[in-house]
Amino acid sequence: MTTSLPSDRAAPPALTWGSTLLGIGLGGFFDGIVLHQLLQWHHLLSSVYAPTTLDNLKLNTLADGFFHAATWVFTVLGVALLWSGTRSGHAPRRTSALLGGLLLGWGLFNVVEGLIDHQLLQIHHVRPGPHQLAYDLGFLAWGALMMVLGWALLRRFHTRP
Repeated sequence: MTTSLPSDRAAPPALTWGSTLLGIGLGGFFDGIVLHQLLQWHHLLSSVYAPTTLDNLKLNTLADGFFHAATWVFTVLGVALLWSGTRSGHAPRRTSALLGGLLLGWGLFNVVEGLIDHQLLQIHHVRPGPHQLAYDLGFLAWGALMMVLGWALLRRFHTRP
């Protein structure tokens, strides 16, 4: 009786889902750390509650904290799925699979956040001011590009002999 190892084409879904969830989490952390904290371009609710008073700044900081907690959950779930997907020892390990999922997830974060928070709800914008729409559209374009590149890398991984 022979046992066959899974082929490289049959990557465990945990690897793809794990890297994608990790990408969503890392995209959220990048947004929160770089745009909210370092550059201080916006907070999560800055278009609704302008952080011009101490009370509004406290509210925005609290909302940013809940946002970071959510990105932490996505990151932990991604790492847990990646770990479970590699524990068998038979899972194919290719950089294109990991990078593809990370880019797909990060891009998905940017597109969803950009469409919902920036455009639909307008609770904040990437950088308020005279070029607000250009920053928002650039954020969406960057996310869409990452999604396309991530999808292409994942397809290459799943169809590679």
